[in-house]
This record gives sequence, C-alpha cells and structure tokens, in this order.
Amino acid sequence: MSDTPTTSPPPKLSAVWVIPLLAALIGAWLVYSNLSGKGPTITLTMENAEGITAGKTTVKTRNVQVGLVENVRLSEDLSHTLLTVQMQAGTERMLVEDTQFWIVKPRVDREGISGLSTVLSGAYIELLPGTGGKPPRAYAVSDVPPPQLTGDGLFLTLISDVGSSVDTGDPVNYRNLRVGRVVDTQFDPDEKVFRHQLFIEQPYDVLVTQTSRFWETSGLGFKLGAQGFEAQIGSLESLIGGGVSFAVPDPNMSLGPSAQDGDTFTLYPDQEAARRALYSQTLDYVLMVQGSVRGLRPGAPVEYRGVRVGTVETVAWGFGYEGPSSMQQNPVPVLIRLEPQRQAQRTEVSMSRWRTEIAAMVDGGLRASLQTGNLLTGGLIVTLDFHPDTAPATLEETYRSVPIFPTVDGSGISKIEDQVNTLLTTLNSLPFNDIANNLNHNLDAMTQAAESLDALVANPALNSLPQQAEKTLVALQEVLESWRGDQNSAAFREIQSTLQKLNQMIDRATPVLETLNERPNALIFQDSAAPDPQPRAQ
Repeated sequence: MSDTPTTSPPPKLSAVWVIPLLAALIGAWLVYSNLSGKGPTITLTMENAEGITAGKTTVKTRNVQVGLVENVRLSEDLSHTLLTVQMQAGTERMLVEDTQFWIVKPRVDREGISGLSTVLSGAYIELLPGTGGKPPRAYAVSDVPPPQLTGDGLFLTLISDVGSSVDTGDPVNYRNLRVGRVVDTQFDPDEKVFRHQLFIEQPYDVLVTQTSRFWETSGLGFKLGAQGFEAQIGSLESLIGGGVSFAVPDPNMSLGPSAQDGDTFTLYPDQEAARRALYSQTLDYVLMVQGSVRGLRPGAPVEYRGVRVGTVETVAWGFGYEGPSSMQQNPVPVLIRLEPQRQAQRTEVSMSRWRTEIAAMVDGGLRASLQTGNLLTGGLIVTLDFHPDTAPATLEETYRSVPIFPTVDGSGISKIEDQVNTLLTTLNSLPFNDIANNLNHNLDAMTQAAESLDALVANPALNSLPQQAEKTLVALQEVLESWRGDQNSAAFREIQSTLQKLNQMIDRATPVLETLNERPNALIFQDSAAPDPQPRAQ
C-alpha cells in the first residue's frame, strides 16, 4: 500500500450566495438612483396651509412638476406654517434669491376667473425661477400671483393719492383700446401715496410720450356742473373693475418725446384734472366779489367771450383769515388761474408777454364778472369781457401777493334771485283773501243765473214761442203774396197812390231843404237886398 498523500479539490462557491449578492447590488443601485434623482430640500413659509396636503401637493413651473410637499408643520411661535418640499434633480439653478412661489387655486378677481383646473386636482404651488443671487434659508409663498415683470413692452410707475380705486389687474386703455394692464400696486406709508406699476404692450408703447397724462376711469360716470350734465361710459371691463386711461388730453399740444422704461407719471382722478395738469404755465389773479358766490365751485371755467381760457382754483380764498371781523365788509376773494397754453397751442409760451398784454387789456376795459353757467344747476362761471364805460383800473393792487383782477356786477344768479324775491314780495302783498271771496261770490251769482236760465228754458210758454213766431211769419207771407198777385185790388191801388203822393211831396220839399241847409235864416231874411235908388241928371 502506498504512502503517497492525496489532495482534495478546492471548495466551490455555493449558488445560494448569488441571490443575496444580486439583491445587494440592486439595492445599492436603487439607493444611488434615488439619491441621484433627488434635488435639494427647501422650506416654504405660508400664513396658513389651506389646500396643502403632504405627499400630494406638488410644485410646478410652466405646468411641469419639479417638486413635492413632503411635510407640513407649524412654526415654533405658531405664527405661520412650514412646508418641507423635496425638489427634483436639476432644479438647483431655479432656486436663487429672487425665486418666487405662490399658491394656485380657484380665484375670481378683476383679471377674470383662474385656477379652474385645481377644482378636481387640488391646489398646487407655482414656481417662478429667479435670475440670480444666493438662495435664502426659506421662501415665502404668496396668496396671489406676482406681477409679470418680463415681456416686450414698456413699464411705467404711476403715483396717486390715497383713495385711488386702481388695483392690480386693472386694464390700461388708450381711447377705449386696451393696451396694457396694472401689474402691481403698493402703498407707501412714508409718503402716503400709492405706487402703481403699469405694463404697456408692444406696439402700443409708442403711444406714451412725455406729454401723456394718466387718469382713472370708472367705466360709468356722471357729472352735473356749470356746463350741464355729462355722462361717461367706458368698456365692459372698466365698467366692472375700473381702470386707467391715458392720452394727450389737448390735441393742440405737442406730443413731446417718447416715454422711457421706468418713467414716473401722476395718476389724476378724472380726465379734466389730467387736462388741467397739462397746462404747466399759468397766471394767477384774484377776483374780489362783492355779492354772493353761491353756485361758484372750484374747477368752474373762466371764459373770454365764450372761449375757455382758465379755471377757478379756489372759492373764498383766504376769506376771513384776518379774523371774523374781516368778513363783515370785505368782498369774497376768488382765485382764478388763466392758462395761456390753451390758446397758444404750444408747450411753451412767453409768460412775460401774456402778463403785459393782459395788463394792457385791463387798462382798456377788460373786466371779470360772474355769470350763470347753467340755469338747471345754478352753477356760476367767470366771464371776461370789455366794459369801456367802467372806471379805470390796473393790476397793481394785490391780495396776498396775487394781482387783483377788476370786476363788474354781472347778470348772474344773484340778480335772478333778487328779481324772484321781488316777484314773491309782490305776490305776497296781493289781497288773495278778498280775491277769493269775490270769486266765490261771482261763482254763486253765476250758479243762480244758471238755475234761473234752466227754469226759463223749462217754461212751456217759452217752448211754444217758436211755433207762434212761425205762424205769424206764414200769415205775413200770405198777405204779401196776395198783394203781389192781385194788383187791381183796392188796397194795392190805395198803397200805390199814397206812395206817388209821398214822392211828389219829397220832390217839392227838396229845394227848400237845400236852401235851409245853405242859409238857415232864409225863412226870416230875403234872399237879396233891393238896390239903392240912383238919382237921375236933369
């Protein structure tokens, strides 16, 4: 038997270990795939989590999902909610300092109805990528979409006083044509003004110039002033939510250079205020009105022979500023503003020339007076016209450093009131009681006369009178017919003989009557005196 040792074959790897190894490799690949497919985790803050559900609410941009809300919790001070959002891979470049988030849900506002797609799917968070900057520790989620600050067009800023009704989403119109929209509205508590940001779309941005003026439009407006009743009706969109309109209010004014991106304009309450703001060069004067100024309102026109040349700025300007005693005898000061640019039809005018020429016109008899602008409303206007018969006057006298424009008593509403008062006084002095008593007495007498007439008409004898008159006329007609038919009767011959004798008598008496008509004393004196006897010669 041999002592040579024998070698055994090496052990083989059991197939049982292949399955766990393969599972480990797949798990590692899944972990790697999951980690590599995830983006950064961010935190969002909201006032409340209405409509937000962890594991369901998504984050989208341009309707593409880029993240998912994984957790919803309250902040430590319980003042707001915190959302933990897992973003997808490749979204890091979207998350910068000016990235904006807002909640998308069904909403009805001035821009219309939006977010209807979320009625069934639920609300989601919209992301607007930023342009740069270091990402913050948390992003705030807004309840409304941010203003759209990108696009082809012109961005402007409007400043308005407190009380403006313009809001984000309102249309911007040029002569009732929608050319843009209000994209943002903010209130400045320091200056106490509103700042509205407008976006004017191309190609309408060329319509905005440095001479353009902006004013509010309410869609439907009514105005009852000295010039009558005015109604303004805008588009349906502005009728529902209001809006902003712009134009060069005076077509005679030059348009000026085009507006630039970021320019600031003033928002005026109406078109007339915008038109007045267009006239930057003005001349101020004061009217010292002796009578009443009832019916005269700020904004009333100042006219020269029917053409508007200015505006009433302030009624009772500084009246009584020296104390109540100064109001007893002093006239009422009215501040007016002449606007030369209305007539010059130019952006710039020579103010020194206008002052000199107006002073010469006043020296020639130009005077101001209050006239009735509208009998229905009782509104007054200021009219300028020449009155050469008035006393001489100049513009050298001033009131609170403003020249006093000479005035005359016009045929305004005060004179009409005086005439009405005189008429009412005359009417009150009439004896209406006596007139009423006499009228009642006359009515009673007329009633009695009517009753007597009714009784007379009802009398049978009066009713038979027409028949008796008819019988008499018939008998007379028969007599005349009998005379006409029987000319040989004795009665007819007697009447004819009488008529012939009457004619003869008239013929004989005619000369006598003519003589008496010429000489009434012919019956006493002879017709002519006898001639004197003439002696005869021997």
